[in-house]
Amino acid sequence: MSTIRPFRGLRPRPELAVKIAAPPYDVLSSDEARERVKDNPISFLRVNKPEVDFPPDTPIYSKEVYEQGKKNFETLVSSGQMVQDKKPSFYLHELTWRGKTQIGLVATLSIDEYESGVIKRHEHTRPDKVNDRAQHMLALGAQVGPVMLGFRTQDEIIRLFEKLSSGQPDTEFESDEVRHRVWVIDDADAIKNLESAFAQVPNLYIADGHHRSESAAEVRRRMRAANPNHTGRESYNFFLGVIFPSTQMRIMPYYRVISDFNGSKLDSLFNQARGNFDFSESKIPMEPASNNVFGIYADGKWYKLEAKKGTFDAASPTGSIGSAILENTFLKPYLGITDVRKDSRIDFVGGVRGLGELERLVDSGKYKMAFSVHPVTIDQLLKVADAGEIMPPKSTWFEPKLKSGLIVHLLEK
Repeated sequence: MSTIRPFRGLRPRPELAVKIAAPPYDVLSSDEARERVKDNPISFLRVNKPEVDFPPDTPIYSKEVYEQGKKNFETLVSSGQMVQDKKPSFYLHELTWRGKTQIGLVATLSIDEYESGVIKRHEHTRPDKVNDRAQHMLALGAQVGPVMLGFRTQDEIIRLFEKLSSGQPDTEFESDEVRHRVWVIDDADAIKNLESAFAQVPNLYIADGHHRSESAAEVRRRMRAANPNHTGRESYNFFLGVIFPSTQMRIMPYYRVISDFNGSKLDSLFNQARGNFDFSESKIPMEPASNNVFGIYADGKWYKLEAKKGTFDAASPTGSIGSAILENTFLKPYLGITDVRKDSRIDFVGGVRGLGELERLVDSGKYKMAFSVHPVTIDQLLKVADAGEIMPPKSTWFEPKLKSGLIVHLLEK
């Protein structure tokens, strides 16, 4: 059973949504965000990345930065540029990108179910990042960045979504090549129907936003400890999410770039790896067609690598993922990269940037080698989560991204 709860969302006035709604806090660097807000004083980046209002050398986790985010948030509200809905509501959020559309339900979700495993996860979280978003939520008294979740598609819910989104949207705009449409669902019968339908969904799966989820749980722990009259129904017991049918979700590849050959020359490196791989030169940029196939770009050329049978566990939910195969059969034994999360010689590039970005990075001299990797499928992700396993680091890049500040959940004490 999956519990969903309506809430009184705080939203930009429809005509201002295109200017206010902003990318998630962790998609842009601070410098990229500063560039974005130069000509847009009401961008929500001033709330979810408030370091943009300070010199570049300002520590982003400092108290003054969180306080600035609170000030900018309060200005958007006091000026009437963002308004809270009068009735508890659900919302449907439709995103159309590159010719494909997905529609999800915006709701608040049970932190109890997150902590018990009804809401499943597939990534570890870092304490510093969790504390940062917890501090941000507490400073604002709000959850401003939704978690993206999926569920195994059910026809009844698809039909409900289609019926409830058949009329004119309450908000519609295009930003970053994505068309956004939002419907407010405040009808009592519609709310009951949605709650009943999701009560039949055994599990929800976090797709993008593990740190936001864990930060919401941390905020709940702190606010519960400070509240002698805690009941479990307070808004801080729930976190903001958008729930999509799994068949509509899209995962892009997550590429790797390497800064050295671990003391070897490229030919020698390839010769060492022939025990695990079949090699061939490719005349075109290599976009792998299966989990055990990889592209390498180095010295101005593309190569195809195919991991041989028996070098990886094809039956393992985690071990059969492309990034895990690459790590175990190439990065560790031949490049000496034993921990991709900590080794400074490796970096990661979202597949949305394309293979041309890999060529550019290597040709610039900053990196020696780039790997293209087959994208994880949503079915693989669900199997990993169901098995209670953890995905290899930097394995999933979901597109399109959800906007921060489009629908905000206020934490009312």
